[in-house]
Amino acid sequence: MTIVGTLSNETRLGPTLVCSCTAWVYSDFCQAPIGAFNNTEVCFEAAGFVFVHISLYVPIAEARIRHYKWEVKYEYKSPDCYKKLVITINGNLQDPQSWPRKIGTPWSDGTEGVTQCPVVPGDTFKYEFKVDRAGTYLYHAHYGMQRESGLYGSIRVSVPDNFTEPFAYDYDRSIILTDWYHKSTYEQATGLSSIPFVWVGEPQSLLIQGKGKFNCSSASLTANTCNTSNPECSPYAITVIPGKTYRLRVASLTALSALSFQIEGHNMTVVEADGHYVEPFVVKNLFIYSGETYSVLIKADQDPSRNYWMTTNVVGRLPNTTQGLGFLNYYPNHPRRSPPTVAPAGPIWNDTAPRLAQSLAIKAHHDFIVTPPTTSDRVIVFLNTQNEINGYRHWSVNNVSFTLPHTPYLIALKKKLHHQFSQTPPPEGYDFANYDIYNVAKNVNATTSNAIYRLGFNTTVDIILQNANTMFANNSETHPWHLHGHDFWVLGYGEGKFDMNKDPKKYNLVNPIMKNTVPLHPYGWTALRFKADNPGAWLFHCHIEAHFYMGRGVVFEEGIDKVGELPSSIMGCGETKGFGKP
Repeated sequence: MTIVGTLSNETRLGPTLVCSCTAWVYSDFCQAPIGAFNNTEVCFEAAGFVFVHISLYVPIAEARIRHYKWEVKYEYKSPDCYKKLVITINGNLQDPQSWPRKIGTPWSDGTEGVTQCPVVPGDTFKYEFKVDRAGTYLYHAHYGMQRESGLYGSIRVSVPDNFTEPFAYDYDRSIILTDWYHKSTYEQATGLSSIPFVWVGEPQSLLIQGKGKFNCSSASLTANTCNTSNPECSPYAITVIPGKTYRLRVASLTALSALSFQIEGHNMTVVEADGHYVEPFVVKNLFIYSGETYSVLIKADQDPSRNYWMTTNVVGRLPNTTQGLGFLNYYPNHPRRSPPTVAPAGPIWNDTAPRLAQSLAIKAHHDFIVTPPTTSDRVIVFLNTQNEINGYRHWSVNNVSFTLPHTPYLIALKKKLHHQFSQTPPPEGYDFANYDIYNVAKNVNATTSNAIYRLGFNTTVDIILQNANTMFANNSETHPWHLHGHDFWVLGYGEGKFDMNKDPKKYNLVNPIMKNTVPLHPYGWTALRFKADNPGAWLFHCHIEAHFYMGRGVVFEEGIDKVGELPSSIMGCGETKGFGKP
């Protein structure tokens, strides 16, 4: 599969791709199949600072190379009725594409500074990789904070014709949830990098499948700037046939917000998470964090004479954003016919108990259990901290705030340019005995570094994510952590400080779910296990845009000697200027 994207000179984007599979790939925007693949070579050609991170899977079919042209550029759009510059693909906001692992082609991960140099305006870049598993996945920009400008989407890869999924449904639909800011990412990034520090604040709107509703009367705005009658911001509606069962592939690509998603009068049965089948369980509110995907089943079994609300609202933070609204449209009612009820409020924003309960409820489906290794070769603890370093605000791991080098890690490692980044190993833990996770810490030893974690190839690694208090009293935030190039087993969650002697005895080694994104709950811990079996350099980071921009991330290196010859197209920055050129 080859996706070609030509960017105009003024466009500044960033590439990040993750892929794997064998199946029909569907466009979530047009709801139509765009190809079938079986261990198929997948390519993405783009130009102009594009960094897109993806996840995907496909069924058995004839191996083919598909070509798609992506024109990625800035355009004015009004997804929440407020007009602003956004990044579009072929003129569409929130176009479809996305995938999970890139075995054998780590340079197609699309992470600027980690696996490649930025794609400069006017250039063309080709991402090439194989897809190996069906499911629901995401792609998005991975350069600076471009994701929140609209360069994101989802890909769904269906199963082969001879494969039966462990649940039945009549129709398949996709929904992307996101938050939306009116300020540009450049304004936001400048504030985050300034003294005094300027926080991005809460989003102006929540979008359901790229549509929201900002209150244009809340500010002195002209009709040209904010117009609630603009069809671009009319509520998103899913039309359902009474009596039928629908699979909704719900994904979150928020810049900041943890969300709850609910459909008035309808229960949801969770059946898939991040491309893996789940032992089904029923929820009224689906809690979803940035970078996650879920499939839920709903039955259109309510009164067919009316429509019903679909809503999403902020959890985990004191909300200052009105809920996102959409319609579940029962045919033959008009899709824009407003429900006769008041849109139901979501769950209480600071009630962590149901969010933790949902995390604990997600187990691998009994027919699709991938048993994890019973022990690990290495345990690394990541204390999530917030710091001030030389007057600048940072998010950190073990009091170390991550910075990207000028020469991407993959190239520096393969070409043995070790002087391009720090060779001092970063810390693998913190002062367990004395650090108080419930109070503001002084963190006087906080620093910045671009050092990486070197993992033994094919070894089993445990990661313990430990949450703590921020720089504000009685405040601990939710952090969704995302790992590139791998899926991991989620071994457990807990409240309070992780106990290295007691808590590992509680790990779920029987039927843990595998995921690529996982929440770290306030004042709690999350335990992960993965195999370091994908040669390359891989980013592991908080999926909140501002948090990663401010240093909340790490890089893992594994099996770099097994990586093939690097393409010259990923070079051109730092010490790689002129590499591969005659």
